[in-house]
Amino acid sequence: MIGRVALEGLEFHAFHGVYPHERESGNWFEVDIAVETDFSLAAATDELVGTVNYETLFKVVKTEMEEPSKLLETVAEKIATDVLEIFPNVIFVELKISKINPPIGGKCRKATVSLGKRR
Repeated sequence: MIGRVALEGLEFHAFHGVYPHERESGNWFEVDIAVETDFSLAAATDELVGTVNYETLFKVVKTEMEEPSKLLETVAEKIATDVLEIFPNVIFVELKISKINPPIGGKCRKATVSLGKRR
């Protein structure tokens, strides 16, 4: 039984950006992440074994969000790679990182980078 485990609307204040002021004062970011995995064992046993613990998944995202990068593409790749390394039962990871109110010289609610990575 292949299913998805997802965390949506994670919010972080982080220091990602190309411009020096973004790396000094930071900005707010929103992250959505979903993983595909076979959770037949977890469904049958009602135990965490055989699924993805979403508390651990959150910690993976949080750890990478705390490391400043210039590009959201870099952050997304690091998160996806970490998830596939930490969770051997994950088949596919999909994530979206949005910078709230990006400094583009005009009104923009958020700028988003999306990534999907298969094992």
